[in-house]
Amino acid sequence: MNIELKEGINWVGYIDWTVRDFHGYKTESGSTYNSYMIEDEQNAVIDGVKAQYAEYQIKRMAARVGLESIKYIVCNHAEPDHSGSLPELMKVCPNAVMVCNAKCKDTLEKHFDTADWEWQIVDDGDSISLGKRTLTFLNTPMVHWPESMFSYVPEEKLLFSMDAFGQHFATAFRFDDEEPLDVILQEAKAYYANIVMLYGRPISQTLKKAAELEIEMIAPSHGVIWRSHIKEILEGYQKWVVCKPEPKVIVMYASMWGSTGKMAEAILEGIQEYEVEARFYSVDATHSTTIATEVLDCAAIAIGSPTLNNSLMPNMAGALCYLGGLRPTNKKGFAFGSYGWSKRGGASEVEDRMKEMKIELTQEPIRSQYVPTPELLEKCREAGRELGKYAEQYKH
Repeated sequence: MNIELKEGINWVGYIDWTVRDFHGYKTESGSTYNSYMIEDEQNAVIDGVKAQYAEYQIKRMAARVGLESIKYIVCNHAEPDHSGSLPELMKVCPNAVMVCNAKCKDTLEKHFDTADWEWQIVDDGDSISLGKRTLTFLNTPMVHWPESMFSYVPEEKLLFSMDAFGQHFATAFRFDDEEPLDVILQEAKAYYANIVMLYGRPISQTLKKAAELEIEMIAPSHGVIWRSHIKEILEGYQKWVVCKPEPKVIVMYASMWGSTGKMAEAILEGIQEYEVEARFYSVDATHSTTIATEVLDCAAIAIGSPTLNNSLMPNMAGALCYLGGLRPTNKKGFAFGSYGWSKRGGASEVEDRMKEMKIELTQEPIRSQYVPTPELLEKCREAGRELGKYAEQYKH
């Protein structure tokens, strides 16, 4: 396995082949916790790994240099998947100084016993000389925690980008040109959609800041390192930060006795009369991770649920809670659903959640009492046609 980014700069992280959940994000491809070591006159380590994998990180570090020679341990982001090993690192690296910004120091102090740590607090634009190389720091608040920052080595044109540009993707290879590009970009899209979609505005500001740097390599905290396809990942982020619509319409629904499912199928039939991509998801059979990834760049969406106990079906409630937290933008759509003796619930609650997400509603909810009639199903098809027509304008 090639772990060398540049001469004297190596990956010392951990590949997590078996992780399948990241606070609700279904990580079917596993993940990596990337840590990097710069060997110079002053040796430096960039970021930690999860606490339970500290020993693996330390072994990789010790295989390259004496641990007593490590001068700086940089924390770009205090979330435990990147900071969990820091207490062990500070124990086994007796001469190390913890480098982070003031907000990160405050966060780390709330996670760990840091009484014996030596600190060097840096701010936006500050630099540390390692000898032949320099580490320069850029604050990136809310990408995706308040204390987040990037570290940059100008002599190598190398950006350590923390969670930005990452992927939950376990692989024996470390670089973007060692795996199929379409697979990596899809994993990066899923990561963006499920982790940082909510933070599009601060991420767009960070992209502007990063554009001022000369960059030949981007080393994120998860997944592969970008060295051959930087243009492609930056273009992806430029689209994703604004949820740029593609000619795509999503129908997502829950059904109890099949009535809402029939409505969903009729809506899909209407959409398919147009040359757009159509996605059809039962929330009972599809994880919210997949739905959020597809919602990121859809132009329109129809969401349906029957009424259960004057409310939504449980899996639909969960899916909408998940999506609502991510706040997708630039969408149009409508709610639909069946009911029995109480109109309040199902479709009405779906519509309320869509309003909270600021999805532009194209019409009032479509409701069917019990089994939908042929006339009601035609109304569903017509509503689907409207969404298909709207999405078709985004064809390139």
